[in-house]
Amino acid sequence: MFTSENILFEWLTHYFNDAGAYASTFTITNNCAFTIWPATLTGGGTPQLPSTGFELTPKGSMTLDVPVAWSGRFWARTECSTDKHGRFTCATGDCGSGQVPCNGAGGTPPVSLVELTLAPNREGLDFYDVSLVDGFNLPVSVAPQGCNTTSCSADVNRICPPNFAVKGSDGRSVIACKSACLALNQPEYCCTGPFASPDKCSPTPYSVVFKNQCPQAYTYAYDDKSSTFTCSGGPNYYSITFCP
Repeated sequence: MFTSENILFEWLTHYFNDAGAYASTFTITNNCAFTIWPATLTGGGTPQLPSTGFELTPKGSMTLDVPVAWSGRFWARTECSTDKHGRFTCATGDCGSGQVPCNGAGGTPPVSLVELTLAPNREGLDFYDVSLVDGFNLPVSVAPQGCNTTSCSADVNRICPPNFAVKGSDGRSVIACKSACLALNQPEYCCTGPFASPDKCSPTPYSVVFKNQCPQAYTYAYDDKSSTFTCSGGPNYYSITFCP
């Protein structure tokens, strides 16, 4: 006899088999010479990933299964430590959770971002980019299987304008570089107010500094033409590398 329990079991089996078939695998790798703490933030309405933050020693990697139609961002935190009260904090990219997992919180800018929107059911296009709109802290790349890699592989901190620079605990080394929007908070740099459209908001001398270092990366809000990448067919695998 085919009961309602049988029907439910069959439906769940079909659902999870399909979900598994359509999921992508993301491998996050640390090619930096120091430990980093990558983190993830899921976009509204899409499932959370198995981990929202973790530690990677040099040459270490972590693999995450990503559900179908997922959207969100990845970044890396640097110079992290735990105080005597057990609170975890980072000098760049800190998400304020007080723990290694970010638990649904975003990274404090300036921080380099990898942003992705995966197509549902392998139909249509995946969209992905590297963004410096929130500033820069580490070089990073994203490479979908069978499609073009995009990256910001230069160390922008080395050419960061002094008034945009975030200094390390030694007071000398530059550990992150603010974007013009973050540093100056003016509409023409943030593409807000009267500049809130592509025809009104153009590259600025400050965004051009970033663009010259990282031609493929977003450097201001409407930098779509050279910085948004697509991949059709829903690639099974994405590689995200810090310090590529």
